[in-house]
Amino acid sequence: MTDTSALIDRSQYRLWATDTARYGDTDRQGHINNTAFSVFLETGRVGLFFDPAHPFVPSGCAIVIARLLLEYRAELHWGGPIEIGTKVLAIGRSSFTLGQGIFQDGICAATASTVLVLQDESTRKSTPLPPQTRARLGEFT
Repeated sequence: MTDTSALIDRSQYRLWATDTARYGDTDRQGHINNTAFSVFLETGRVGLFFDPAHPFVPSGCAIVIARLLLEYRAELHWGGPIEIGTKVLAIGRSSFTLGQGIFQDGICAATASTVLVLQDESTRKSTPLPPQTRARLGEFT
């Protein structure tokens, strides 16, 4: 199992994104439902993957999630911004691992470790990470 406890420290992150806790994300207990946390993590990844100025993957390829470990650490509540920090934990041949933290009002509500794989869309198999993708990942280690 991956230890994500170090990811509660905001200083770990160079890449930040912001989202909003919506009223519709609340559950019967009055806090943000656990399903919204995965959406917040996606918001954090988008800044890395979909920057038009820095294409992340070659044409004909896609990034797919192979593993997601999400640890809930505190409640999130409706109202106010949600901050998502993202960093690269490891880079492999065709995959990489991201570490993320979800914060509200300076409190870490969740941490996550996600293994993502570069997939050739025609063969549906993993394919090696190209140099430009490795370089972009290296910016956020």
